[in-house]
Amino acid sequence: MDHLSMNRRMALGAIAGAFGMTLIPALARAADLAADPTASELGFQPTTTVFTAAQRAFVAAYSERIVPTTDTPGAIAAGVPAYIEMMLGDWFTGNERADFIKGIDAVEAHAKTSRKKSFAKLKAAIQDEVITEVMNGKVPGAGTEFFYASRQLVVSGYYSSEIGMTVERVYLPVPGRYDGDYKYEGRVFTG
Repeated sequence: MDHLSMNRRMALGAIAGAFGMTLIPALARAADLAADPTASELGFQPTTTVFTAAQRAFVAAYSERIVPTTDTPGAIAAGVPAYIEMMLGDWFTGNERADFIKGIDAVEAHAKTSRKKSFAKLKAAIQDEVITEVMNGKVPGAGTEFFYASRQLVVSGYYSSEIGMTVERVYLPVPGRYDGDYKYEGRVFTG
C-alpha cells in the first residue's frame, strides 16, 4: 500500500473509531478485519445477492436521502447501495440480515400505506418525512435500531468509497508538523 493513500480498510477503521462503542456488530466485525494488516482489501461487490429488485431500489433511494447529491456526489454515485448489500451478505449474521431486511420491508410498507407510493417513488421531501418517522420510532417493524444501523451503513459506505475519501473529504498524510491554524477545506461529518 502506498503510504500516501488511504484505502478502504483504513477508512473503515477510522469510521469505527468515529462511531465508537455504538458500532453495529457487522461493522465491528468488518473493522476488526480492517485492523488486521494482513487482511485482503475490502471491496464493494457483494458475494451474495441479498436484495430483491424492490429492496435494492429502496436502499438506493434511502441511501441517497442520508447522503444526498449536492455540490458533491451522493450515496448512489459512491456505490453505497452495493456496499450495503455486500455488508449484509458478507458480514451480517443470518438473524441480523433478516432483522435488517424486515426493517426495509417495514419502511416500504409504511410508505405505501401512509403515502400511497413506494419509498423510491416519493419526492425527496416526503422521503425525508418517512425517514424522520423511522428515526423517531414511529414506523412499526422499523424502530430506531433500524434507523441507526442503516445510517451507519450509509455513512461507512460513503466515507470508505473513493468518492467519500477523495471528493467529500481531504486526506492529508500525517508526516509533517501539526498546524492548529491550518485552513481545512471540505466537510466534517458531525452526525
